Amino acid sequence: MIFRQYYLGCLAHASYLIGDEGSHEAAVVDPQRDVDQYVEAAQGLGLQIRHVFLTHFHADFLAGHLELRDRTGARIYLGARAEAEYAFTPMKEGDSLEFGDVRLKVLETPGHTPESISILVYDVAKDAQRPEAVLTGDTLFVGDVGRPDLRASLGWSARELGSMLYDSVHEKLLPLPDETRVYPAHGAGSLCGKSLGSENSSTIGEQRRWNYALQPMSKETFIGIVLADQPDAPSYFTYAAVLNTKERPTLEQAREQTLRPLTLDKVLELKDAGAQVLDVRDPAHWAAGHLVGSINIGLSGTFATWAGSLLDRERPIVIVAEPGGEQEAQTRLGRIGFDHVAGYLDSGMQALESQMDLVRRTDRLDPSALAEELKASEPPVVLDVRSPAERKAQRIDKSVHVPLNHLLERLQEVPRDKRIVVQCASGYRSSMGVSLLLRHGFDAVADLTGGISAWEATGLPVAADPQTAPTGG
Repeated sequence: MIFRQYYLGCLAHASYLIGDEGSHEAAVVDPQRDVDQYVEAAQGLGLQIRHVFLTHFHADFLAGHLELRDRTGARIYLGARAEAEYAFTPMKEGDSLEFGDVRLKVLETPGHTPESISILVYDVAKDAQRPEAVLTGDTLFVGDVGRPDLRASLGWSARELGSMLYDSVHEKLLPLPDETRVYPAHGAGSLCGKSLGSENSSTIGEQRRWNYALQPMSKETFIGIVLADQPDAPSYFTYAAVLNTKERPTLEQAREQTLRPLTLDKVLELKDAGAQVLDVRDPAHWAAGHLVGSINIGLSGTFATWAGSLLDRERPIVIVAEPGGEQEAQTRLGRIGFDHVAGYLDSGMQALESQMDLVRRTDRLDPSALAEELKASEPPVVLDVRSPAERKAQRIDKSVHVPLNHLLERLQEVPRDKRIVVQCASGYRSSMGVSLLLRHGFDAVADLTGGISAWEATGLPVAADPQTAPTGG
């Protein structure tokens, strides 16, 4: 048996290729939308991808099941409770797929979503009775379980799904042998849970001992603990989950329609008509000069999550990138189903060299400079755009707090008559915040370079709530 895990750091997403050397068949589980790596690996190993499984309708990315179907002719497999527009094979509790010495056996494990399944992986040549691994999707993570509150808009209550999740964990997963390897669909950084561990795999035994959600407790206690303190789910989650049920264009088809060079005049025409200009360069480069009205979400960070959270799904997107970076931006937007890209600015910011009246620069302050400004008789307002948990752990005294994902709906809390210095953990999110404020009419806006991490490293004071520890980010 051939078993490979693929980990996509920017989405904290794990997918799997399972192959059999004898039959030369392979299955892919929970693929990302750009599927070249699976196809190339299979070819190199002498395998043919005949099967593709989704453990559930993922909310934080668009899966590559249709791409693999169209590229390789693979059959799609979903849980028996799933409903989708495309043809698929429903897999109920106990159903198995076997090819050569590989057996994939389905456990129905609803809770994170109603159609969730886990997949037991057997190497029959080694042991036909005990599974080597279980692919748990978003039912069980390393250190956590899947959140049951993401289907409210689709008619499922969090408590109802939380009850299902408790049963799935206790009746289906915990009875597995301690040595069974656990391979989830997400790792640390995913918003599909609240405290995912940094490891990409574990064992049932390790999770039985260390996972907070698997400790002995009643169902009611479990539901309460699992639902408490979950991070805000980005607005695109429901959109992506629904799109995973649809027959829709593949990434390759979308690229043909969206990855088009545009003249500056065409970009300005689209912008005037309501298009969103998305500048994906590094925050420092964006601050040094950008097209007026553009939104900065750098490719260097958790780009897809923030693009899905801050961009409008109804208005076209025009990409501004370093030459050659536009395809990566389009691919990463495509991973979350944002195919409404009108094109990209040909030659990037070089296209604006003769029209500097369309270019704006923004201030970036280092911690020492901000500290000096805060001593003035009319100091600037420090706007902290981090999450509530981060702010509890450490903050700049007297700063104003509006999380970035709520900034647009809470603009009235940001004073327009004072200079604003936006601050996050490292400078990635604060640049987004600056771009949003400028786009909505704020003029005196600056960015704290390096965020609170640089502020603290400089030896400047931070405040914190009692009995909290820094969460990073």
